[in-house]
Amino acid sequence: MERVLVTGAVGFIGGHACKMLLDEGYAVTGIDNFDPFYDRSIKEEAAESLSEDANFRLIEGDIRDQNVVGQALEGVDVLFHLAARAGVRPSIQEPALYASVNVEGTVTLLESCRSRGVRRFVFGSSSSVYGDDTPVPFSEDAIATEPVSPYAATKRAGELMCRVFTDLYDMRIASLRFFTVYGHRQRPDLAIHRFTRLLANGQSIQQYGDGSSERDYTHITDILNGVLGAIRWTEAEEPCHDVFNLGESSTVRLDELISIIAGALDVSPNIERLPPQPGDVVRTCADIGKAKRVLGYNPRVAIEDGIVDFVNWYRAKNGH
Repeated sequence: MERVLVTGAVGFIGGHACKMLLDEGYAVTGIDNFDPFYDRSIKEEAAESLSEDANFRLIEGDIRDQNVVGQALEGVDVLFHLAARAGVRPSIQEPALYASVNVEGTVTLLESCRSRGVRRFVFGSSSSVYGDDTPVPFSEDAIATEPVSPYAATKRAGELMCRVFTDLYDMRIASLRFFTVYGHRQRPDLAIHRFTRLLANGQSIQQYGDGSSERDYTHITDILNGVLGAIRWTEAEEPCHDVFNLGESSTVRLDELISIIAGALDVSPNIERLPPQPGDVVRTCADIGKAKRVLGYNPRVAIEDGIVDFVNWYRAKNGH
């Protein structure tokens, strides 16, 4: 039985990934620092559910702490690194913190893997690395040297560190660029969750810009398909660092997204229109051809179906 170390293990993507890996027959060790970015109880609920499986163990700690990381790496075959300080807009307010967690933390993990002979590594990156000047659809071959937020810059820096460690130490690393992931247990600050909560409670929602900004929204079940493919890709012996887009390869306008959520809730939205926010890109759209060819990635969940699924989960969870 292979053991996977998952950082950020009881966050939104991390919690789903741990459950998927356990179901696939892996043993899983998780690290999470229960950062107070949002209510700790949300992560505690995920941790409690995962801990029902005897093949899961959780360590509470910081990925920048070499002692914590060393303890977590015991018996590990592959590391899936998701832990990060999240959010584009907050990164503008605290760039030093984002650099410390997202860059220093990633290097600590890579160096700990190197020193313990763990050569397989999967890095959770972001579509934000493409900035605003990359032609659509975004291809992994794009230079991606003009990020528009500190968060995006830290994710690109993490990818480059992965490339360096691959070249120096014969590691095999996949960097996965996630495109706006949503689904059950999505972080409460993210748009789909926030809009659903406000609309369900009869409150107005804030729309930044004229509604024409576009995102490539990707359902968590499709993301997990790509993650599993990447973990299996690291089984090959040849040292390599490669980058893969995990998206739906289609875009949805912000005003259309609001309309879809309102329709699923059967409400009429009251929209407060505000100026565009610094750090937000105009659009994201993934070229997923390489992920399909190499990882067997095959996204299936259309945004309309995914939103209905999310709204049903939200209502069951919150009683309205």
